[in-house]
Amino acid sequence: MEDKLFNKYVLIFIIIVLLFASGIKIHSLMTAPKTSDWNYHQLQKIDKSKTNFSFAVFGDNKNSVKTFNTLISKLNKENVLFVVDDGDLVFEGDYEKFRFFLNQIKRLNKPLLTVFGNHDAKDEGRVAYYNLFGPFYYSFTVGDNYYIILDDANEKRLDDEQFNWLQNELKISQKYKNRFVFMHVPLYDPRKGRYKQGHSLEDLGFVKKLNNLFDENNVTMLFVSHIHAYYRGVWGKTHYIITGGGGAELEGSNPKHFFYHYIKVHINDSGVKYDVIKLASPDFEFFDRLTHDAWIYIYAFFAIHFIDTLLLIAVAYLSIYIIFIKWKWTIKRNKN
Repeated sequence: MEDKLFNKYVLIFIIIVLLFASGIKIHSLMTAPKTSDWNYHQLQKIDKSKTNFSFAVFGDNKNSVKTFNTLISKLNKENVLFVVDDGDLVFEGDYEKFRFFLNQIKRLNKPLLTVFGNHDAKDEGRVAYYNLFGPFYYSFTVGDNYYIILDDANEKRLDDEQFNWLQNELKISQKYKNRFVFMHVPLYDPRKGRYKQGHSLEDLGFVKKLNNLFDENNVTMLFVSHIHAYYRGVWGKTHYIITGGGGAELEGSNPKHFFYHYIKVHINDSGVKYDVIKLASPDFEFFDRLTHDAWIYIYAFFAIHFIDTLLLIAVAYLSIYIIFIKWKWTIKRNKN
């Protein structure tokens, strides 16, 4: 009798597991982002006739919750025309994580444009990003300023088609006063120096070619991220800013570089000014930083997969319950 009852429990458990797997799939389909051509629609919201204005840039939020939400709240109070997220919008490029990111940025009261990062490309990221945000590289103008967004998410080089497109875009941009270029992976790692591989593009021969192209076309500022820190300097003749402080784990302990932040760029008749807006950051004590970094991903995981986690806990509870019943019956049978 007990064996038959136990078999019924097992059958119920199998049905629940199947429903659990189906539930995750249904939940994923129900919560799949309905957005398409995000960047195109955001561009339509920008007043492109402006001549004196500000915009903001940050990168590497990477499914951050607390810090990224704080960043959004601060940007909502800023007088900026638009915002650029310089890549690594998510930790991995599945629809569930992009959905979470889109729900976060819907709180932002300014147009937000995205750059494709290497983490965004993981898994089915290229397909998901293209379906949600549109082309991987594009350009636009605001006033007397030309903006070029690039895709170097492969961490090696630009493909030939994109490089040819870039050459033409830079040629067109010479009619404008300022040229701003955005890409996720930097030409070089400032911690390593020029012409050395670091957390930067791998193809050094191509990097030199790209750097020369930027130099020849007088790029006003190259914005990159990928390194979770703040750096500013010059590669050849090209000025750059690394802004990777959008919420992902910080990668060093030097307080001059490793802190959460975004860049506010002011454009007026007298020129261009760059302000670094700092956000609250963890201290540099090893254990505190390790705990903080681990919590970023634990918190993000449960925030993104809340429903799935509840279903998993329910299945785990039922598994333990069935094992416990079987154990009790075994003990009772042995006593008899």
